[in-house]
Amino acid sequence: MSARIVVIGSVNTDLVIRGPRIPSPGETVSGGSFLRAQGGKGANQAVAAARAGADVIFVARIGDDELGEAAIASLVDECVDVVHITRDRDQPTGVALIMVDKAGENAISVAPGANARLSVDNVEAARTAIETADVLLMQLETPIPAVERAAAIASAAGTKVILNPAPARLLGVSLLSDVDVLTPNEGESSFLTGEVEPGAAAARLRDSGVKTVVVTLGPRGALVHSGEGELSVAGFPVTATDSTAAGDAFNGFLAVSLAEGLDLTQAVPRACAAGALATTVPGARPSLPFRESVDDLWGSIDRE
Repeated sequence: MSARIVVIGSVNTDLVIRGPRIPSPGETVSGGSFLRAQGGKGANQAVAAARAGADVIFVARIGDDELGEAAIASLVDECVDVVHITRDRDQPTGVALIMVDKAGENAISVAPGANARLSVDNVEAARTAIETADVLLMQLETPIPAVERAAAIASAAGTKVILNPAPARLLGVSLLSDVDVLTPNEGESSFLTGEVEPGAAAARLRDSGVKTVVVTLGPRGALVHSGEGELSVAGFPVTATDSTAAGDAFNGFLAVSLAEGLDLTQAVPRACAAGALATTVPGARPSLPFRESVDDLWGSIDRE
């Protein structure tokens, strides 16, 4: 039986310009290429989990517009269950403007639209799916009350909760205590704790009630802080062109790996392999790797 994953999160249309560098405030930089693609952290992570081989149910909110219809069609093509995606007649589908420089670094501005209206009622409508899932995966591009309710439902039912705290916001202790695995990057872990060093930040987050913290470190891999101590996971050497959806690939594959019964010493390196591969392809959704490619890279290096 396939892993059962519920993802709650955002749907965006990504408008991407790849240029020589990211403009400074007030500056116009000419030259580059344009790409329109499906995106949103929630939708990307749902697709990543589906490409990893899971049965995925996605809970989200879109506008009643052409961009929303295109988003639904794309998710259906990826075998993501869209029954719990709500159409909002008053707000448009979210849009992200993404600038990528020649080194693959990015800057992103998001107009959330319907994402900002994902409600507790939308979550309650998916209660049975959450309670019967192996893993609930969420981010912070949707309202905190919906995230909190979903985490509480999952925790009470014994469903593992993974929270990717992006974009970073201050989080309450009640939410953190319902989270099994928190996956901030370095900047997010520092924002949440005030600690610059990732290990210190992870320790502070565990003191707040999170069971396990996995700080992603980009090409350097990840740092795992759990009740069993601290574990450093090395990155995978690849030629990066665009880091836009690396974190989404990481989280989708981490969720599926844990749902399939892998422990953190196996699941995090596999997720790092997924994140690394995502940096080798331009765009967000197009860069999300498939299970076979991830497992080939994961198995290509002796991680002992």
